[in-house]
Amino acid sequence: MTDPLLNRLLPSADSTSGYLLWLSRPRFWLYLAGPVIVGVAYAAERPAELFDPIAVALFVYFLIPANVFLYGVNDVFDADIDTENPKKDDREVRYRGGRVVPWLIAAAGLLGLVFLPLLPATGAVGIVAFLLLAVEYSAPPLRFKTTPFLDSLSNGLYVLPGIVAYAALAGQAPPLAAIAGGWLWAMGMHTFSAIPDIDPDRAAGIETTATWLGEARTYVYCGCCWLSAAAVFGTVHPFFAAVLGIYPIFAAAVAVTDISVERAYWWFPVLNTVLGTLFTLAGLWVMLYG
Repeated sequence: MTDPLLNRLLPSADSTSGYLLWLSRPRFWLYLAGPVIVGVAYAAERPAELFDPIAVALFVYFLIPANVFLYGVNDVFDADIDTENPKKDDREVRYRGGRVVPWLIAAAGLLGLVFLPLLPATGAVGIVAFLLLAVEYSAPPLRFKTTPFLDSLSNGLYVLPGIVAYAALAGQAPPLAAIAGGWLWAMGMHTFSAIPDIDPDRAAGIETTATWLGEARTYVYCGCCWLSAAAVFGTVHPFFAAVLGIYPIFAAAVAVTDISVERAYWWFPVLNTVLGTLFTLAGLWVMLYG
């Protein structure tokens, strides 16, 4: 690992616990846990509900166990492919097999089923859909990640934690436009993240949206996803369109400048955290001041 901060905060990957934490992509933990925060901020009617036990439990689950499950399943079924992936040389760990790790990954997924009796129907459907998509994105028989456009579409799974958290407090799903806008945003995020993997995926014989389109057209595809997300989410409130409108600008900037996409890819955790914070603060403002 080459990240000094994470090296100081996390145990060594030589231990089983440390390996699972590194396998869960700690830089991306908020990609699942962040939507929980946003969902809670918009579902809560008073400040005390922000710390409702079910909200806190969902945040904890989607912060680490869900990431262990999502990325663990991915790494189990991509072990051969990842021999060609340079990201595994420094910023991530390669799957190392063994008898214990697969069972711990499976347990992290099954832990999500504990929430089923505590959630309304919409939340229960959301968490089951998350677990199924987390598996079938990487695992046979569907293995969405090897089918252009289905790989992108299936990655709407990243908004499901927010839907589950919203439903847990509000007892119903968020507005359909918010779900659709969030899903389109996640599709663009996934496909942009696949651009640095175009060459390794082609070398491994894997076909994705990015390998099928090529780098230049993939930028266009991501920009279209993000513009559509801004337009759809903007029907809920123009504020959301303004925030999401930053993403197509970002994609265009990377496409037309000499910024390396491999470098830009690692800026997303910061960009997503900042903009997710804006979403959350807006939700808190509405809760407090109407």
